[in-house]
Amino acid sequence: MKLYYIANAKIPSEKAHTLQIMKMCEAFAELGLDVELVVPFRIQLNEKLKKHDPFEYYHVKKIFKIRKIPSPDLIRVGDFFPKFSMLLYNIQALLFALLATFYISLKRADIIYTRSIHTALFLVLTGKGNKLIYEAHAFPKEGITRRIELWISKKIRAFVVITKALKSHYVRYGAPEDRIIVAPDAVDLRMFDCKIPKKEARKLLGIPLDRKVVCYTGHLYKWKGVYVLALAARELDALVYFIGGTSEDIEKLGEFVKENKISNAIVVGHVPPSYVPIYLKASDVVVLPNIKEGLSEFTSPLKLFEYMASRRPIVASDLPVIREILNEENAILVEPENPKALAEGIKKALEDYNLATKVAKKAYKDVWEYIWEERARKILKSAGGHL
Repeated sequence: MKLYYIANAKIPSEKAHTLQIMKMCEAFAELGLDVELVVPFRIQLNEKLKKHDPFEYYHVKKIFKIRKIPSPDLIRVGDFFPKFSMLLYNIQALLFALLATFYISLKRADIIYTRSIHTALFLVLTGKGNKLIYEAHAFPKEGITRRIELWISKKIRAFVVITKALKSHYVRYGAPEDRIIVAPDAVDLRMFDCKIPKKEARKLLGIPLDRKVVCYTGHLYKWKGVYVLALAARELDALVYFIGGTSEDIEKLGEFVKENKISNAIVVGHVPPSYVPIYLKASDVVVLPNIKEGLSEFTSPLKLFEYMASRRPIVASDLPVIREILNEENAILVEPENPKALAEGIKKALEDYNLATKVAKKAYKDVWEYIWEERARKILKSAGGHL
């Protein structure tokens, strides 16, 4: 069975969604499908990323193909004209969607998978909706995007969402409930169940051996709660590491830390995915401090499942969407957007060994339900009922 995954994404990239795309392609291929990932040709300006083979960078097996098709890199132009960046992005996305649809029309596809609404639209318009699985990670604001997505949801083979909350929103606005598959994100246990001891991990990363260490991994957007965690750091006798982010967001958080004189907050920035498990193993506590705004209403954070696999106690914001996975048995949940409450939760994890051990063990036990191959299998099995 041939599956084409069409992604309007730069591979490799510092963005988390590209990791998810690569892991899903690997998972589909592991299940025996002939997988081809179709992406646009994009200019890679990051010198570090230029040197990496995508399969090695994302730690995936070379068991599927990556096809780059010509596409104007207007997103790069948008860097020089910020006022027009969204317009240029949409033009680029539409052009890539058109080219990808033409490319697919020349192939024999059994399943077409995408996270791009632009691509999904062209595929439906060209009569390929019965082969299309579309995955959404957020509910669009009012306007044409929402109307298009709701229309698409009724014309395709299956509609994948990452949380129950997101499914409820789509159903409320008219998407067919029986066509929606809830599939939370997942983790590659081969990467995150690494055996390196904490002491060795710290030596490798240059982290002090005599300090308690708190770790956050992922993007540094405000809605991720990183500024709340930075303020909470002032209440802690521990080093707080921030791993990830784009250059712009790294600079912003660094300035915030400096302005507020938070001496124990270390903004490391982006590292290759293979380094993330090592930072988690070097840590005593890992933190998921999402605030209520932004995409927190619908998110299924990749870091959440990576934290669960790391066997480290998790301190997380007590939000409904987080409670779809976490609870008092596998995490320490705290009031969101409250630096003091977050600091108290972290202190509890650092000081109460029995509690920390208990929740970390339960989280690791629970995470076995959320691995990429099982996610891919669930989607394929559920999608089969809509042929």
